[in-house]
Amino acid sequence: MSLKYALLGFLSYQPMTGYDLKQRFDHSIDHFWNAELSQIYPTLTRMKEEGLLTMDVEFQDDKPNRKVYHITNSGRDELRHWLLELEDAPQIRISFLIKVFFAGMLKKEDVLAQLQHQLALHQAQLVDYQETVRNHIHENIEATGMKRDGEFWELTLEMGIKFEEGWIEWCEETIEKIEGMNDE
Repeated sequence: MSLKYALLGFLSYQPMTGYDLKQRFDHSIDHFWNAELSQIYPTLTRMKEEGLLTMDVEFQDDKPNRKVYHITNSGRDELRHWLLELEDAPQIRISFLIKVFFAGMLKKEDVLAQLQHQLALHQAQLVDYQETVRNHIHENIEATGMKRDGEFWELTLEMGIKFEEGWIEWCEETIEKIEGMNDE
């Protein structure tokens, strides 16, 4: 359901093609919500049918024609209504935690290898957020002049950074605890 609202949000900035929308996802909110073209295009079609957007075809001689989507007033109203809805706390569904839950069946070194792998993944993701994603956000702010929106973009990035820092802290503490366990 959030894909629909993310698309409306991006289209509220400016009209875009499905490809443009995918690029926006990849360079802005991919750190907490991703989408594939195979999801984007059917969702755009449904949204058009719902009257939330319109689509114009830009004819091109040397390339395929471009389908440019525009948000409608109804789409803006729907987006605003959704933005004002209160959210429940998200449920955590992380398959790795199921592995940890049942890790008593494994040798200590096997569990430690899994945790070291997770630690490395989250450390790399943290660096990506702090460097690449932060730079993309700053570039988008500069390119668009959307300073107020940019402040909110940065707030979502800060949540991603805190999430990764929490994972890293948990991995390090868990590794230390497991290293201190008896391996029976």
